[in-house]
Amino acid sequence: MHLIVLFGLPGVGKLTVAERLAKATGFKLFHNHLVVDTLLAAFEFGSPPFVELRENFWLSVFDRAARDSSAGLIFTFAPEATVRDTFIPELQRTVSARGGRVSFVELTCPLDILRARIDAPSRQRGGKLVSVELFDQLRAAGAFDRPLMPKPDLVIDTSIMAPEQAASTIAAKLLAG
Repeated sequence: MHLIVLFGLPGVGKLTVAERLAKATGFKLFHNHLVVDTLLAAFEFGSPPFVELRENFWLSVFDRAARDSSAGLIFTFAPEATVRDTFIPELQRTVSARGGRVSFVELTCPLDILRARIDAPSRQRGGKLVSVELFDQLRAAGAFDRPLMPKPDLVIDTSIMAPEQAASTIAAKLLAG
């Protein structure tokens, strides 16, 4: 299995690019909010049971997909302080133990554009961070600085590359050969 982790700050376009990439590659899309939103029904964001269950669920999905020899999986991920520092190394171990591989793609965009995207209607419907003020507070407090991410295999600025072009660039770079 090939796991492609699309990561970046809230509002960079992870889900939008991931949807295009899934369509272009036939890989399944595992959006991190599927688990986050489920757990919010029972636990407070960042609480010990929330953190533990979220990471266990994510890792279980990766393990099962790799065990079942799924061709590929796309995971959207926003590094933030409630994710334990052990998660990314454990993700890599889980997939590689089943003979799979993990590629990391960082999506970026200039801060002014990112801040303009934060309260987009599509984000409001998805239960995502939509407050520019809260984003600024969290960013200033270093909330998005961990866990540390590996050096990405590819970095894409979504302010200069349309989602379709980003998806085709990712597919060409990571799935060639």
